[in-house]
Amino acid sequence: MISIHPLTGLAEICEGDDLAMLLRDALGRAGLWPLQKGDILVVTQKILSKAEGRMVDLTEVEPGEQALELAETTRKDPRLVELVLRESSAIVRAVPHILITRHRLGHVMANGGIDRSNIGPGGAERALLLPVDPDGSAAALSHDLASEGAAPAVVISDSFGRPWRHGVVGVAIGAAGLPALVDRRGEEDRDGRRLEVTQIALADQIATAAALITGEGAESIPAVLMRGMRLPPGDAPAATLVRPIEEDLFR
Repeated sequence: MISIHPLTGLAEICEGDDLAMLLRDALGRAGLWPLQKGDILVVTQKILSKAEGRMVDLTEVEPGEQALELAETTRKDPRLVELVLRESSAIVRAVPHILITRHRLGHVMANGGIDRSNIGPGGAERALLLPVDPDGSAAALSHDLASEGAAPAVVISDSFGRPWRHGVVGVAIGAAGLPALVDRRGEEDRDGRRLEVTQIALADQIATAAALITGEGAESIPAVLMRGMRLPPGDAPAATLVRPIEEDLFR
């Protein structure tokens, strides 16, 4: 049976904090250390970005001409728009109160993934960027948290909206120790019909399950441990979940 365990008691994460050590302590307090084979640690993007120093002081951001024009169109803070442009490779949609871009990591998302909620003291004049290399960070955490020969799979989670549907869901922007995307094409269903297009976004499913615990508001649960799930073989990063631009079905 799959169980999901909240990791609580973590203090406000700051730049330079040893996140692996803090998570290990939280696992110990929860009675989940040492880890078991097959354990999956889901870590919210927010605490990873904080530890990696991805916080930006908006008072130090000078918006350029393009940012000023977009800010007028979207009615957003020009400094925030400037950061969005720096983090993005393309603008997908810019209308009042909405700015959707393609992030440099390939994700199509609002405001370039930049967050201003739950980022700690001084949040009104600060913004938090996505990690530079979330797949690499997931692999490093998996390595640093290995215990008694068991290295956990790690998923770095964030919350995305979805086209044509209200609400956000958890998604994986980083993953290690599991196949983020499981390709089942070529297998047969129970009626013997060959699967032709079925690929499973396994890391996204795990991130969404974890989001039931981590929440989106003041829950203060920045990580969970998932135990009891039978993972398929393989190891593929979250980058494999990003559909290439040339496969865009809606342009």
